[in-house]
Amino acid sequence: MPVKVILRGVIAFAVAAPLYALAGSLNAKPGAWEITTTTLMQGVLIPPDVLANMPPEQRDKIEQTMQARAGKPVTRVRQSCITQQNLDEDLFNTSDDDHGQCKKKVITKSANKLALERICPAPQALTMKLLIEARTPESLVATTDLVQAGGGKIHMDIKGRWLGASCSGIKDHS
Repeated sequence: MPVKVILRGVIAFAVAAPLYALAGSLNAKPGAWEITTTTLMQGVLIPPDVLANMPPEQRDKIEQTMQARAGKPVTRVRQSCITQQNLDEDLFNTSDDDHGQCKKKVITKSANKLALERICPAPQALTMKLLIEARTPESLVATTDLVQAGGGKIHMDIKGRWLGASCSGIKDHS
């Protein structure tokens, strides 16, 4: 599985889950949100069997790129439009991007806290944990930790700030 696919999955899980998995119980407002995500990667995030099947030059290039990024946090800020319908749906439990292979579990769910876990078997084995805290209806923080078989790790710190009820000007209207 390419690194971009893994990161896209992690980011989707980490950014969407704090807002979409609220399912009406986490204390958050619909509307425009600013999401700041700081990601720290360690190790090689490509499964060993995929690396083994790559030409040596490609494998070396990927390993060098991953080593150069290791331990260096990357921060991204984006705006997202979250509707009441998004808040009412629990997409964490209905998403099928893993074709039903992963086990998804809600550890804790209250008005102020949501803890989730996702465990996927080989060949793309990984464990992901997400903790979201709604400090106010207009502010949330979250952490995501992913550990992949083979030693790759991703840690994300997420901060969400409600911008207002209008999503005017935001490109990703849900």
